[in-house]
Amino acid sequence: MKGFIKLNDSTIFEGEIISKKDFGQGEVVFNTSMTGYEESITDPSYAGEILVMTYPLIGNYGVNLENLQSKRPPIKGLIVKDYCQFPSHHTSQYSLLDYLDQHEVPILSKVDTRALTKKLRIEGSMNGVITTEKDFEVPTSDENLLDSVSTKEIYRIQGNGPKVALIDLGVKKNIVNQLKSEGYDIYVFPYNSTKNDVDKVQPDLVLFSNGPGDPKKAKEAILLAKEFIGEKPLFGICLGHQIISLALGFNTVKMKFGHRGTNHPVMNLLNNKCYITSQNHGYMVEKESVKNKDVIITYINLNDQSIEGIMHKKYPIFTVQFHPEGGPGVHDTTFIFRKIKDLINRN
Repeated sequence: MKGFIKLNDSTIFEGEIISKKDFGQGEVVFNTSMTGYEESITDPSYAGEILVMTYPLIGNYGVNLENLQSKRPPIKGLIVKDYCQFPSHHTSQYSLLDYLDQHEVPILSKVDTRALTKKLRIEGSMNGVITTEKDFEVPTSDENLLDSVSTKEIYRIQGNGPKVALIDLGVKKNIVNQLKSEGYDIYVFPYNSTKNDVDKVQPDLVLFSNGPGDPKKAKEAILLAKEFIGEKPLFGICLGHQIISLALGFNTVKMKFGHRGTNHPVMNLLNNKCYITSQNHGYMVEKESVKNKDVIITYINLNDQSIEGIMHKKYPIFTVQFHPEGGPGVHDTTFIFRKIKDLINRN
């Protein structure tokens, strides 16, 4: 049936709704990856967002449940140029349409995604709605995104290595897999856990994961990070990087259209090596707020010079804005999971 993506400035792009669900609302963002849509649609960092894929052909290799990054897709809708109705891959278990239909996520196809992406790059990310009615008003949402993606209970993934308290702000499966592969003894905590909760397991390090939304709204996680500064080694990925930065007194700001894709070049300022990274974030640590503070900027984005990582001069604290685990994307930076042991040894 005919459908539309309507932005909150009343711009309308026409397409065809091919899913059972014909409505979805959220922030409209774009991803520049050529492959990896399975991982992207199940990345908890996309919670509350309508995802636009810039690569024109989506769905051509179906869905393999092994590649998914969470139990269900957190996205509010998917927008594509061309949807492949006949996927072909020996590991495929579902078509993309069948999988998203199971979870009531709308797909809008036959959209001029090039024009839509240019609009978002020029004007910035906007709220929008997938709908069958052109005159539908674009609503706003105050949903607690962390509550929708974080674990509800503490659980353990046993290992023989150092003990890691993983604060689940919407952690991707591949981050857990990387920690497991390094042998860490992992305790996973809800986003709103207290210091007393975490202290009970006596961790060697506290890791704040990736996740969705405005980092300033994650008040419980910021407080938790602040309470552990100087007491335990801290490591943060993506939203976790922003949480720790806020706990250190720095500022975060919303980006015009964010970094979302698997092809973002990042420079390690400590050794002048460049890595291609997977990223998914709409906020960043403000550079001015970090100046003349007790941290070293370790990584920068080569496209816009934004901060991609910091290291504290005094305390064992290390963070990265990008996703070192890949999934989707390259694995250039998986070595960072081994650096956690260096942080623990610094303590």
